[in-house]
Amino acid sequence: MSDEHTQTGTGWPQPAEPARPDGPAGEPDPRPEAPDPDELSPLSPPGEDEDPSAAPDEGVAAASAEGGAVVEERAAAVSPWRRFSSAAVMIGVLLGLLGFTLAVQLKTTSTDSSLAAARQEDLVRILYDLEAREIRLRQDVAALEESQRQLRSGEQGRQAALEEATRRADELGILAGTLPARGPGLAVRFDAGPGKSISAMRVLDAVQELRGAGAEAMQISGGDRATVRIVASTYFLDHESKDGSLVVDGRRLTGPFTITVLGDPATMRTALNIPGGVVASVAGDGGNVIVEDREVAEVLALHDPRPLEHARPVS
Repeated sequence: MSDEHTQTGTGWPQPAEPARPDGPAGEPDPRPEAPDPDELSPLSPPGEDEDPSAAPDEGVAAASAEGGAVVEERAAAVSPWRRFSSAAVMIGVLLGLLGFTLAVQLKTTSTDSSLAAARQEDLVRILYDLEAREIRLRQDVAALEESQRQLRSGEQGRQAALEEATRRADELGILAGTLPARGPGLAVRFDAGPGKSISAMRVLDAVQELRGAGAEAMQISGGDRATVRIVASTYFLDHESKDGSLVVDGRRLTGPFTITVLGDPATMRTALNIPGGVVASVAGDGGNVIVEDREVAEVLALHDPRPLEHARPVS
């Protein structure tokens, strides 16, 4: 082993230091940009103004900052989509509930199939009846409000109450058929054609049309001058003999038939003559309906009320 190996203590030669550039006379390199010879030595200690631990800390901090920036960028890129996905789910659920509610509402308020399939003439008649009933109800409401005002007027309250009770009793008596009545109205005559007859169904249709047009009192007379008061419980049947006679409230009437009705003549005439109404139906069967206005018509036939067995007034 050489002396060089012994001097290093490792048994291996000491690595040579980098050569120092020298000037012509062995002096340091005079170039200004030349590096300091001490800086070229790997064994030279760091300077006093340098912190050996600064570089690693700054690198870690820089790496942490770069990592945090990347995480924030990824969160900023991913979070809106996640939020959008949640919002889309909520909007879908709300739209589904709204659609279900609309479907139920449409099903609940759907138009009656019978009205959708009705003829134009039937729709006109139904509309006219509804308008006439609305007018009568408004008049009734106005009359009741006036009666209430009079009943609360103090000294005239008792007299007004007595007059109101008398008026209501007369009205109920006319409606129930227990009192005679007179006033403007119509005389409706049904004439069957040769070999034809007026069915009970046609007479009942006429009664219903007149009631819908505001008829207040009615009676029906036959060719034999037999007369029956028409009330809410009146029924009409074709006689079993098939001779064109009718059974009204158990009494037989022969043709021709005449209905005397009290009410507004113009309104009731219009109801009978609407397209597809009573006049058109009887004409289609081969008969004829003659409608005459009466300034003063009289309904003198009375209805014999039967005693009630089951119905009781509600107190």
